[in-house]
Amino acid sequence: MDRNDFDQQDPDPRPDEVFSAAAPGDPVVVSVCVTCKTFDGVLVGPAMFDAINAAATERNGSVQVRRVQCLSVCKRPTTVAVSSSDGYMFLFGDLQPQSAGAVVSFVDSYRKSTYGLVPWRERAEILRKGMVARLPPVRWSPEDGSAPK
Repeated sequence: MDRNDFDQQDPDPRPDEVFSAAAPGDPVVVSVCVTCKTFDGVLVGPAMFDAINAAATERNGSVQVRRVQCLSVCKRPTTVAVSSSDGYMFLFGDLQPQSAGAVVSFVDSYRKSTYGLVPWRERAEILRKGMVARLPPVRWSPEDGSAPK
């Protein structure tokens, strides 16, 4: 089974009385590590923040771009997290300022997806390669660990 199969699996057949499938809550938060440095010590995080903030400002949507001091993925600068109150959190590394548009496009898809679970094929190549982690929503925890639909 590959990643595409995981993203397309059927949901748990048991009814979920507490949480129904829904788009993630607003705002969508993009956290950018501003302390990221290249292997030779060049600070690259602030440039990534500026690029994503500028790209997000061009679009009319509920996106909060914020600086964070460290996302602990120092071997894969620059690191960015996309999250929301009721959605998955995605953590991406190996990003450059020119990939800001891919991050903002991902946010658009995230907002439209159930629980922010953007299918693998809908992610830009730079985000597929830069995927570090996908964490389930905090308030959602099915017994079998299947992805909600």
